[in-house]
Amino acid sequence: MKKFGFLATLTSMVIGSNVWAYGTGISTFPISVENKLISAEFTGITSNGGGVGLQTRFTQKINEQSTVDAGLGIGGGERSARLFAGYDYEILPDYDYQPKTTLKAFIENAKEFGVRRNVLGIAPTFSKGLSVSEKEIFPFISLPFGISLNNKNNTYATSLSANLGVTGAIPTEGSKALTASAEAIIGLKDSFSGGFISVGYPIE
Repeated sequence: MKKFGFLATLTSMVIGSNVWAYGTGISTFPISVENKLISAEFTGITSNGGGVGLQTRFTQKINEQSTVDAGLGIGGGERSARLFAGYDYEILPDYDYQPKTTLKAFIENAKEFGVRRNVLGIAPTFSKGLSVSEKEIFPFISLPFGISLNNKNNTYATSLSANLGVTGAIPTEGSKALTASAEAIIGLKDSFSGGFISVGYPIE
């Protein structure tokens, strides 16, 4: 742990209006420009201090390259509450044998082990559309790297995880198809392991 006063101060200023979340979510799913989804997510953290919980997340495609999301979550165990926001930018499209490559910047405010922490990070993400039993699914892998700041004593720590998941549309009657996502998180460095399941509903 090291002193990191400047970044802690910067984060405190940003947290007032923008904050992020656990999990990559459904931002890798190819929704149309200006479309919006509201999703309910079940969370389960299996590593130290874990527990089950719920999150809600708003996702919107703002242009051909950019997607934003934001939300909040609560849970049992020592990781009890969080606020979150992210901005996902497409670097390469899903084309032929080329996977879609995006870079997601995120910011998060979370209560963990009785301490309120602010997290800034980036997550390179790779996804690819596949056809399975005449249905299209989108498996993805994300590598979130974050800097966790403890404003109480102005210290910081870095974290890294590997997130493996898949998104897809749920066949339903009518025009408003639901979007589902399942995600496993493997803690690699000062992170947690767990799983997420979410269902997204399109909104006007």
